[in-house]
Amino acid sequence: MHYFITGIPLYMQRADMRRIFWHVFTPCIIATVFFAMAFTPVEVSGCRTPGLLALGVSISSGLSGLGTWVIGLKKRGGSKADAICWIISTAILTIPVIGMIILA
Repeated sequence: MHYFITGIPLYMQRADMRRIFWHVFTPCIIATVFFAMAFTPVEVSGCRTPGLLALGVSISSGLSGLGTWVIGLKKRGGSKADAICWIISTAILTIPVIGMIILA
């Protein structure tokens, strides 16, 4: 039996929540880690270590953003929901790169 919540079958709601988790929350964790390292006080572990870690997270986030952008462009011909999720991931993954440019 399918259970309907708000008129949408339950199995479709689970798929949408998985998509939101992987394409929105996971990139947000990367952005949160970047800002946590970038705004770590100098007294905690010096100046170089958090800066280099933030630079590494920013570079890896930028490369991941490029990868998700390419996947989003490839998915554009198929399902529109998939393409939009990949583009949202790209937008979130560029936040640490922009933050590094502003803070540098």
